[in-house]
Amino acid sequence: MGAAGAAGIAVAGGAALTGCGSGAGTGGGAAASEKVKLPTFVAAKVPKPDLPGNEQGLDAGYLRYPKNLVPEKGEKPGDGKPISVLTETFTTMPPAMNRNAHWQELNKRVGSEINMTIVNGLGEESVYRSKFNALIAGGDLPDLMWFPPNQGLKNVPQLLEAKFHDLTPYLSGDAVKEYPNLANIPPYAWKTAVVNGRIAGYAVPYGRMGQVYVANEDFWKPVGGLEFDSAQDFFDKAKDLLDTKRRKWVLEPAYANHVLQFAMWHGIHNGWAEQDGKLTYMYETDAYLAGLEFAVKCEKAGLFYPDPNLRTTLEKLGGGFLGVHVQSFPGFLNDANMYDWPMKTIVPFAAEKGMDPSWLLGYGSVGYTAISKNVPKKRIKTLLKVLDYMSAPMGTETRLFLNNGIEGTHWERNKEGDVILTKKGNAEALTTRQPIDFFGNAPQSLYLPGKADLTRSIHATEVELLKLGKANAATGHFSDTDASKGASALTELQDGIKDIVSGRKPISSYRKEMLPKWRRQAGDKIRREYERAIEKGK
Repeated sequence: MGAAGAAGIAVAGGAALTGCGSGAGTGGGAAASEKVKLPTFVAAKVPKPDLPGNEQGLDAGYLRYPKNLVPEKGEKPGDGKPISVLTETFTTMPPAMNRNAHWQELNKRVGSEINMTIVNGLGEESVYRSKFNALIAGGDLPDLMWFPPNQGLKNVPQLLEAKFHDLTPYLSGDAVKEYPNLANIPPYAWKTAVVNGRIAGYAVPYGRMGQVYVANEDFWKPVGGLEFDSAQDFFDKAKDLLDTKRRKWVLEPAYANHVLQFAMWHGIHNGWAEQDGKLTYMYETDAYLAGLEFAVKCEKAGLFYPDPNLRTTLEKLGGGFLGVHVQSFPGFLNDANMYDWPMKTIVPFAAEKGMDPSWLLGYGSVGYTAISKNVPKKRIKTLLKVLDYMSAPMGTETRLFLNNGIEGTHWERNKEGDVILTKKGNAEALTTRQPIDFFGNAPQSLYLPGKADLTRSIHATEVELLKLGKANAATGHFSDTDASKGASALTELQDGIKDIVSGRKPISSYRKEMLPKWRRQAGDKIRREYERAIEKGK
């Protein structure tokens, strides 16, 4: 992301955390919720946004960087002692502390030296899991450890019980009001940090928007734009736009992603759905099968780009040689900020008249940060105050600093008042804020410098998406099998889906072979574990 990406394009309050999935359609994997009172929600007192947000997941929007920022308090949250942290990044590693003015200034403002051990998960998420497990095995745990939502950590409830503090007394109900920025984190995010009836960590807030269908509006203008009244209407218009002689295709070759989007048109539920105590996974539904059948239809019509290893999706979309692709919502915001071609999200519509389309909500958090029992109990409140500092929302001087560093060194204001990163800001602030944001962040907001109309459009789209939003019934519950085997079993199932869409296997093999294998490998055991967890929490 270049200089235009300064001030946080409002992804999770700052950096675009695209390395971790949004959580839409996954098993929840990070938590197990029982009877516990979630932290009381108290909206932060900040300058009124241009576009309102809410605690259900609608992001507040800013057409310009807000003025009259809430000033940073004189008192420092730290206690002068170093604070060790395990976190991750999915972009360029930041310069080391002794060569990083942003990091050094952070230490001064916090009042404690933040010693981050940063794992670069770019390309292979298991690197973080390996480092995490090595620290656990060695016993010399850092003060703060980030628990990701989707990287296969095992025996999490037992690990938390043995090695980490129970934060329930400090954060449950009105107790959280001692930390105003933590109280500003929505309840749906806190739910993901509850394990076995206790608040296991600080829920790192993240946008609730899941994956979206992103199109180049100009590509679709010859057929009347991005309005569709049925799946067949979409198909017919896509066929009209297909022009292989001019090397124009409609769909990127990410088959499994498209199948899920098509299934939303048929009203698929998100992840696990519960009825009378029994759970059904979304891949087991008629809606998913209908999405798969439609994808096969699209492939037979030649709508998918022919090279499954396409690496230039955004370039082809921007050039008018591709019509639509699937992206995480934070990734979409990042792309919308970087590129100038007209990208817009297609809101799910009914596949057929009378159907109710759906859209899959994300976790609303990017995991949680737990406090090691190596930390004396008397220091827990200090660390929570530090996390409260890291959670300062948009509209505060603290968030301006956390996202962008030092004025004059890392960023400057243009004549419109937008915050623009300098070369040093891109080298230091941009790279440093992502590992910070993974262990402590603010709720997502919308701000794209110099793109007020696009910000309005995205906010309006969020309003429509949330009307269709479906949450995963398993979010806030823990399955050890999901954590250890869920991802690999699902990957194998999705590989089979690719074989079906590409024509290498018949559709009949999905329910005859692939689903039964997934159930044997992991699905049925995951189902039982989640059902027991849900029943226990009632």
